[in-house]
Amino acid sequence: MSTPIAFLKGHGTENDFVIVPDPENALDLSRAAVAALCDRRAGIGGDGVLHVVRSAAHPEARAMAGEAEWFMDYRNGDGSVAEMCGNGVRVFARYLQHAGHVAEGDLTIATRAGVRTVHIAKDGDVTVGMGRARLPEGDVTVTVDERSWPARNVNMGNPHAVAFVADLAHAGTLYDAPPVSPRAAYPDGVNVEFVVDRGPRHVAMRVHERGSGETRSCGTGACAVAVAAARRDGTDPAVTGTPATYTVDVPGGRLVITERPDGEIEMTGPAVIVAEGAIDADWLARASG
Repeated sequence: MSTPIAFLKGHGTENDFVIVPDPENALDLSRAAVAALCDRRAGIGGDGVLHVVRSAAHPEARAMAGEAEWFMDYRNGDGSVAEMCGNGVRVFARYLQHAGHVAEGDLTIATRAGVRTVHIAKDGDVTVGMGRARLPEGDVTVTVDERSWPARNVNMGNPHAVAFVADLAHAGTLYDAPPVSPRAAYPDGVNVEFVVDRGPRHVAMRVHERGSGETRSCGTGACAVAVAAARRDGTDPAVTGTPATYTVDVPGGRLVITERPDGEIEMTGPAVIVAEGAIDADWLARASG
């Protein structure tokens, strides 16, 4: 019998992940294996997999090993590779604390979108430095059924199309990716956020995550939404010299997003480890085939 593979389950505002500790990068997590792990009926279930690897042991992260000991090798629920996952970084940090690798306070985590700074607070919340938003030029349109909306193109290390709507129900089921045009704006696919106002600097959103479908939360999406809302409201911290903070409600909870005058964006929210156990290695091998 093969040796079982350790795993944990965690979530950040109900954006949930299968956590697979693999410090020396010894596991070959194929696309099929990741999709099997994330299957909510035949697997463990999750929006994605957090593959926990030492930066020095992963070819995509070795150049960052001097800045961050740990690399978040993140995969979407369909097994595809993703550049970044904001809720995932918070849960990744919580796992490192849970495993005794780090303590409360500041740390750094390597991602495919670069090194991210993290602060684990005593109250349990985790703040992640999400980097700067890029706002590519060009008009983008999102369509659901017979409705279409102009959308803001925001890149948070991964691509987003942010559409402000009158009712979140207009987003439909979000089982499938909403059509976005022009397709050339997002050659590798896109995360699509639908947003309504709840009050001054307070919005609510639903999201279709590329490769995962609708999720209960999306950290990079919440950051993209806050930036798009600020620009819609005529606010740019780089111009005003004053930070802009937005509360973003997601189906799974609440995130607080602050854009600083230097362009850096910080996201604060909860991160929870809910279970740990062992994956049957023979099952995983069959699922990978």
